[in-house]
Amino acid sequence: MAKDTPPRWDRRMQQRLARGEAAALGELYDRFASLVHSLAHRVLDDDDAADQITREVFGYIWENPDAYDPRQGNMRAWVARLTQRQAVHRLRQTEVTAYAETGLGSAEELEQKVRRASIAARADYIVTSMPAPLRAALELAYFQRRDYRQTAADLGVTEDEARRRLRLGLQLLSTAHTRPLGGTSPPGHGRAL
Repeated sequence: MAKDTPPRWDRRMQQRLARGEAAALGELYDRFASLVHSLAHRVLDDDDAADQITREVFGYIWENPDAYDPRQGNMRAWVARLTQRQAVHRLRQTEVTAYAETGLGSAEELEQKVRRASIAARADYIVTSMPAPLRAALELAYFQRRDYRQTAADLGVTEDEARRRLRLGLQLLSTAHTRPLGGTSPPGHGRAL
């Protein structure tokens, strides 16, 4: 995963993009393309669709650098939010089209599938945008199957601190099914971005 970036980096990157510096887009792409692709793939379960979402997200960023508002979080979280919105929108379009063409399934099944993808997208967004210490603790516990003692040792913190980080991270994740991914979509190209 990409390292957290200081707010100053985010502001400078936005300014460089606004000036039309192609090198800035390249740097942003190098930093966040794997994040964008993996989040899109998680929702769509399709490499080609994830590739397309990746192109669309970076195209949107290139054309709308002022859409980023540093007061609402870091650039990493913004990029993740754009990705999740676009991927869920694409899933909805794809499923509605398939439903209309085949008549298989019901509107309820379609909505359940989109809802499950939206919840997964929300959870991914929460993990992506949470502070690095919480994210690191959750990644150790979940992906590497560490308990709080092992997590504390790996992170070089006290066991109480590891428990606190894990508890807070899990509390944040528990909101994934209760809150939508984010407000309205920013304008742009008639797409969900």
